[in-house]
Amino acid sequence: MAAPASKTIGDLNGTWVMNKNLSDNTEPGLALQGIGYLTRKAIGLASVTLTVKQYSGPPLPPAAAEAGDCVRIDIEQTATGGIKGTTENRCADGEKRSHSDWLFGTVESSSRFVPAGDALKQAVGGGDYGLDAASIEYLAGSNWLADESEKTGPDGAAHLVSCADNQKDGWIAVQVWGFQTIGGERRYARNIVLKKGDKKVEMRLVYDYIP
Repeated sequence: MAAPASKTIGDLNGTWVMNKNLSDNTEPGLALQGIGYLTRKAIGLASVTLTVKQYSGPPLPPAAAEAGDCVRIDIEQTATGGIKGTTENRCADGEKRSHSDWLFGTVESSSRFVPAGDALKQAVGGGDYGLDAASIEYLAGSNWLADESEKTGPDGAAHLVSCADNQKDGWIAVQVWGFQTIGGERRYARNIVLKKGDKKVEMRLVYDYIP
């Protein structure tokens, strides 16, 4: 179902199921990331569920304890069809942290809240991402909802920007999270650019909220 007004970038708590009809095909992105054919096919057939816990808590290492609390986002991802789940614990303070799982291997990732508009374009266009203008527009373009009701993150942020870097396999993934009007309804979405050398894949994942 569509995201209720109470669900914003400042409160993603709850259960979300990827809407396969509204989302882009994930197989090209998984192939670029080096995921095997059979695993890609199984993921494509599976129903993927995210259980999200968003809260304020002590920062994850390597941040010093005296840095104070940050917004934590813990995600348990499960799938049907015998696909093994994954756990992803984020700390939205912009610090780079290492994470490993069975699907994507070891990646160094960071997450931070970002305001809408030009600030969002600057955020995805900067750093070490090496994205071209088309990718920046895809991630941060005008399809995002950005009225006052969406600005519920720290300092009025409307988005979360995440970057994952797998140095062994040579790919990076840049994501922007937020809300868009899709199919006439307000929905939680992630715009994603995957890049490996001169190859890239752009895709949008759309999620239904499960009360």
